[in-house]
Amino acid sequence: MSEKKNKYLKLSGLEPLVVTPESNFINVGERTNVTGSRRFLRLIKEENYSEALEIARDQVEGGAQILDVNMDEGMLDGVYAMTTFLNLIAAEPDISRIPIMIDSSKWEIIEAGLQVIQGKGVVNSISLKGGEEEFLRQAKLIKRYGAAVIVMAFDEEGQADTYERRIEICKRSYDLLVNKINFPPEDIIFDPNIFPVATGMEEHRKNALDFFLATKWIRENLPYVNVSGGVSNVSFSFRGNTLVREAMHSAFLYHAIQHGMSMGIVNPTMLEVYDEIPKDLLELVEDVLFDRREDATERLLDYADKVQNSEKKEDNKIAEWRLGPLQDRITHALVKGIDAYIVEDVEEARKEFDRPIEVIEGPLMIGMNVVGDLFGSGKMFLPQVVKSARVMKKAVAHLQPYIEAEKDDKQKSNGKILMATVKGDVHDIGKNIVSVVLGCNNYEIVDLGVMVPPERILEVAKKENVDVIGLSGLITPSLDEMVYVSEQMEKENINIPLLIGGATTSRAHTAVKIAPNYSHSVVHVNDASRAVTVVGNLLQQNSKVYKEQIRQEYEAFRDQFLKRGKEKEYISLEEARANKFKIDWDKTEIIRPNFLGTKILKNQDLVDLIDYIDWSPFFRSWDLHGKYPEILTDEVVGQHATELYNDAKELLEKVLDEKLLTAKAVFGLYLANTAENHDDIVLGDGTTFLTLRQQLKKREGVPNFALADFIAPKSSGKQDYMGAFCVSSGFGTEQLAKDFEAKHDDYNSIMIKAIADRLAEAFAEYLHEKVRKDFWGYAAGENLDNNALIKENYQGIRPAPGYPACPDHLEKKTIWDLLKVEESIGVELTESLAMWPAASVSGYYFGNPESKYFGLGKITEDQLQDYANRRAISIEEAKKWLNPNLADK
Repeated sequence: MSEKKNKYLKLSGLEPLVVTPESNFINVGERTNVTGSRRFLRLIKEENYSEALEIARDQVEGGAQILDVNMDEGMLDGVYAMTTFLNLIAAEPDISRIPIMIDSSKWEIIEAGLQVIQGKGVVNSISLKGGEEEFLRQAKLIKRYGAAVIVMAFDEEGQADTYERRIEICKRSYDLLVNKINFPPEDIIFDPNIFPVATGMEEHRKNALDFFLATKWIRENLPYVNVSGGVSNVSFSFRGNTLVREAMHSAFLYHAIQHGMSMGIVNPTMLEVYDEIPKDLLELVEDVLFDRREDATERLLDYADKVQNSEKKEDNKIAEWRLGPLQDRITHALVKGIDAYIVEDVEEARKEFDRPIEVIEGPLMIGMNVVGDLFGSGKMFLPQVVKSARVMKKAVAHLQPYIEAEKDDKQKSNGKILMATVKGDVHDIGKNIVSVVLGCNNYEIVDLGVMVPPERILEVAKKENVDVIGLSGLITPSLDEMVYVSEQMEKENINIPLLIGGATTSRAHTAVKIAPNYSHSVVHVNDASRAVTVVGNLLQQNSKVYKEQIRQEYEAFRDQFLKRGKEKEYISLEEARANKFKIDWDKTEIIRPNFLGTKILKNQDLVDLIDYIDWSPFFRSWDLHGKYPEILTDEVVGQHATELYNDAKELLEKVLDEKLLTAKAVFGLYLANTAENHDDIVLGDGTTFLTLRQQLKKREGVPNFALADFIAPKSSGKQDYMGAFCVSSGFGTEQLAKDFEAKHDDYNSIMIKAIADRLAEAFAEYLHEKVRKDFWGYAAGENLDNNALIKENYQGIRPAPGYPACPDHLEKKTIWDLLKVEESIGVELTESLAMWPAASVSGYYFGNPESKYFGLGKITEDQLQDYANRRAISIEEAKKWLNPNLADK
């Protein structure tokens, strides 16, 4: 493990919490604090610990990542209360899964908590107010107990209330802890004191600004530490004015995070969305936070007086559709994807029906049936359907407590479908879209996520008594996993339809490799728009006719496919190598790179990548087919493509403004030559890349290509060069997607993944240009626009393992070992060699002006044996990692 990995703050309850540069802000739950919650204090005083535990549980379910527990109250036995409560928490796995913050100003209470806490928690807090000796004594004990610590900016002279005092105390504390007692710096969290602003007192004007600047200084000058604070303190002057306080909290938190604050105690219910703060209020608040005007406090006080005790005024103009009957309003909201009034309308409907489940079965399903009909007839498009699903989920979430109160959640559905991305694969955009579309058509979805092993798929399928299993995958090894799952389904006598989907899958593979293994129906679904029709046909009462039709179609296709393969003529590997692509190396100028070795880009500015985005694949991922920008004016899909594009640009702008995603890269340029008599490329350090050669018989004068042909052989007497790379823009994507899903927003959950994918491809394009023009420099004068880059009108290529020119996924391991990818930028390979995060791209750099892309086609037995020998693996293992038919699809 690298040194850098060991320098991240690692906490744990039953589950680990690692605070890395890619982590979102860590929210500390504040309601299990007797000084901050009157209800919690009352329950602890009454020793009603069961209800007190429910508060803790609500905090965890509400998104708290650390639970702050404080028992400091004059009439409490703090040691007893802390010990009792933490012991009870330890017996509740759903609560104790997150780390505990032991919060007290009394050392005896802190130590009592440290003695019973499980996992690695945080002590809140210690400081220098009692002198260095006591400070270090407490720190040594915390270190011995294995906890992290919050250090207050407080010393013998009092609490730090200026920028200078904050950094002075924090620097002194850091030096004492790290240098005197070897306290791990990554286990130190500084609290530089958040004080109220806009109090009217001159000395408080810079309270927020000094905190921002001190936070920035701490993160830049005290290696590996984190910064925390209690955000609600900043708005203390405006108690009772919720509108102003929410705006102050949001604006303060936004800027504090930008300056380096990584965790804190925040009440989510007292936060406004930063972008939704009224512009006039935001200006007034930020004037106060940054002390931008002499009269900033007076102006904010005037605003607060105007809104005090008044409700937020609604727009007098009521949209016409809001005046219609209830069913029409619900249907309109679902079709248009408008969620602003859905809870209000669903609540009105609930009061009209005897049972809450009838609202789902009635008005909501009537509306969703309209959505389904419009989608099926081509009058609605996939992005709109996903927006409809967001509205539906919000409505159902409102009704769920009422349904559960009746203890009857037997909602009638069209069927239950299990969806899973198979073992070793991490890609799920397509699967999630299909799940949403089916959910919109009243199918119950059991989504197992990504990298799901076969045994779990079958176990859950049986337990949930599902009607259909849907498998998804993007990389070649996923095809083998799907074959294996089908074999296991047959072995365990599961007799339900199996759906196959994903970028690497095909009707050919499904018919030839999967269907023969399973005696029930197997159907390839190539896009989301077909999923509803296929599932409906499979589950209808008279489905036997449809199933027999599919079986016959696949048998006929299989026979035709196998015959087609036999009609092609292939030559031996020896003949193919004799007919290699020949370059006259005596007449070829080889440019020595300006840089040799490996470089790491730790935090690429995403703004630099925007101009390199190819938007066409983005629209295809949403089943809108056409070339960008022409698709925006297409007669059929132009309006929908434009709406989707605008939503994507809006989310992308938020990503850029708030730095929600992190992009990293590692690449290298190396000495290289082709080995003699076979197709290996050997680098200067001995690293060997294996390439494969076309074997289809060609007409006279047409060579059988291999990538090795584009690198000078040793026998030429010339030194050649080759590069390798891995880029990722996926750091942060998974958490953002989960955050959207938690809000029942599948639309933006899918959108953020699609945007991250586009940024990764753009990063690959951007970096390749830098390599051509600067790092290698063989095309220093290149001047191409993005269209020319998309058309690959440049010298050199960047092929990738798993694609037509090099369908060998094992070469990723070679790249990872060469570049130390995981250690340097954190991109991992799954057991099936998928890249994680999913929004990642890897490959090689070839600079020869004659290098070109090609498809390998079929791999014959002699090359398969040769490849297995060169790899020193079995034939079966070799087949697993190759994708020989990709070019034929």
